[in-house]
Amino acid sequence: MIHIANARLIDPEALTIRDGSVTLENGLITAIGAEAPEGAEVIDARGKCLAPGIVDIGVKIGEPGERHKESFRSAGLSAAAGGVTTMIVRPDTTPALDSPEMLEFVTRRATEASPVRVRHMAALTKGREGREMTEIGFLLDAGAVAFTDCDHVVENTKVLSRAFTYARSLGALVIAHPQDPGLSAGAAVTSGKFASLRGLPGVSPMAERMAFDRDMALVEMTGVRYHADQITCARSLPALERAKKNGLDVTAGVSIHHLTLNDLDVGDYRTFFKVKPPLRSEDDRIAVVEAVASGLIDIISSMHTPQDEESKRLPYEEAASGAVALETFLPAAMRLYHAGMIDLPQLFRAMALNPAKRLGLPQGRLAEGAPADLVLFDPDAPFVLDRFTLKSKSKNTPFDGERMEGRVIATFVAGRQVFGAEAK
Repeated sequence: MIHIANARLIDPEALTIRDGSVTLENGLITAIGAEAPEGAEVIDARGKCLAPGIVDIGVKIGEPGERHKESFRSAGLSAAAGGVTTMIVRPDTTPALDSPEMLEFVTRRATEASPVRVRHMAALTKGREGREMTEIGFLLDAGAVAFTDCDHVVENTKVLSRAFTYARSLGALVIAHPQDPGLSAGAAVTSGKFASLRGLPGVSPMAERMAFDRDMALVEMTGVRYHADQITCARSLPALERAKKNGLDVTAGVSIHHLTLNDLDVGDYRTFFKVKPPLRSEDDRIAVVEAVASGLIDIISSMHTPQDEESKRLPYEEAASGAVALETFLPAAMRLYHAGMIDLPQLFRAMALNPAKRLGLPQGRLAEGAPADLVLFDPDAPFVLDRFTLKSKSKNTPFDGERMEGRVIATFVAGRQVFGAEAK
């Protein structure tokens, strides 16, 4: 039994912050605001923030096929250090996670190796090739929480509509990557003056809007439960708002990088800033931050994508996309808090409560009876990030050398402390 006293409690359901204590026992939150039970291990939070652990949709793990980039063990340690208590893992492995047998294998590996919870998404089509849908029913039975082909957009509308229809009949959630594959092919940055000055191939933000509009038409036709993994442009927001007002079962997410960085950060061809979709203009960034604050965009994720040095130390056009973010997720989010753009309960609504609700998980709440998955952190602790101190096997972070604020003190999963010797 653990009793955390003298904490600032961040409640993403009530959208409140209050002083109090939390008691953890048998993997659950058993009391809030009570005195320490006899025999409990007491942790003095010393006025620091206690919030539900982050539920991170879209984490890339290199098992199977790219274990040199990230393993369940290294990702789990990285997640624990970053306050992420549940990783929702992508199926873009080698081979793709598209069969019940493969799902059972990675589930066993994750359970053995990771100190935090791991749930898996499965591929929507076999091999993520967009030609034939996977056995969605069997994969659901094997534990898949959602279905996605990640950044391999299904171009064949008939195949996609059939997959949506079948997923709808089973109540399965489909996660899509709204990006028109024709327009975005070969693009390295968002089109505009900066892209032209740097001589880099760009993609219009309308590629996102066009793909999202197509998906919304199919959602209206089939009634499927749909989540857009990343909405990053102002021009996509009215379409998202319309879809929600029309009663479609639609939610949307955005990565922490698109909320805190813009296209000018690419600077002199810095490949650690190459992500997918590419970083957007400052106007788009601000519009998307405001959409998160208002609740129009439901979920913030890390989109943790480890790449080795050989994949990134290439000319910008040829370099692999993606950045690691499990450990930098929380301090990067604190940039939005310190800028006065989003408060802490709103942030944890988007980082913990909403992703758990969308996936039907009990996590993400600070309430009696909820799983004791918590993060204790200091939102004001300053530090300079050194990428070589990250626990991830890959070190491709755009925040290397940056001054940041926000440090995780302790992380708890099912009432067990998985990071931090003791709250200081």
